Amino acid sequence: MIVTVASFKGGVGKTTTAIHLAAFLQGYAETLLIDADPNQSALAWASRGELPFAVVDQWQAEAIATPHGHVVIDTPARPIAEDLALLASSCDLLILPTTPDILALDALALMVQHLAGLPIAPYRILLTMIPPYPSRAGVEVRDMLLTTGLPLFEGGIRRYAAFQKAALAGTAVYDVKDPKAEVGWQDYVAIGKEVLALALEVNDEGTV
Repeated sequence: MIVTVASFKGGVGKTTTAIHLAAFLQGYAETLLIDADPNQSALAWASRGELPFAVVDQWQAEAIATPHGHVVIDTPARPIAEDLALLASSCDLLILPTTPDILALDALALMVQHLAGLPIAPYRILLTMIPPYPSRAGVEVRDMLLTTGLPLFEGGIRRYAAFQKAALAGTAVYDVKDPKAEVGWQDYVAIGKEVLALALEVNDEGTV
């Protein structure tokens, strides 16, 4: 399957999500992460350490003849309308990460507006960098999004310093020494399982 991670705003965990979904999917089939972001954040992440899957830029990806079981695409922040239409129509699932703050939610609303009417693959909104208790920001934003009827992952990604440590080390979060590393990884495991379940629905019914 092809999973595309896209956002109209930087700093919402787009690359972190692409890295960790690729790490999860690699456990089920050979996975390729394509870094289509001009900032090449995923390639920089990979260059600092070792990841369990291949990371290439979009030009290198075109030269790869061997098919992969899964492909994850990390995209530029704020893609232009034409690029967004292409990205949304050429994948099996479009993931829209957002943090629970007003600027990110404004960008999310704009992206959903742009997606409306396009012949796109199914998409799901992913709440990321959810602040820890006693903050209720994550719960409040989730409740608000549910009232809109927009498709939302049941799970979410909590805000842990372990993810920054993983980016610095060039590894997945489960490979860093941090008390929250495994908890952070399990957040992505839960999302990965939802992704696979959605893929099965698409295969069985043709729609989500």
